[in-house]
Amino acid sequence: MNFGPWELIIILVIILLIFGPKKLPELAKGLGKGLREFKKAAHDVQDELENVGEDEEESQVEKSTGKDDHKTKKKG
Repeated sequence: MNFGPWELIIILVIILLIFGPKKLPELAKGLGKGLREFKKAAHDVQDELENVGEDEEESQVEKSTGKDDHKTKKKG
């Protein structure tokens, strides 16, 4: 669903009529904060999924080579 310039202008005019010019900056600020938090959360989830994938790959490599650095003890 694509919005053209006229549809966007009509939506903005309706929002302006409903909320008024004094409330509009507050709404925009809240919307910006919400989008920022959503993007941060999405980025955090993506990073966590990548880390889990990397950990699983390392585990597979260790099992296939017979090395397990976490369980070996250094003699000293």
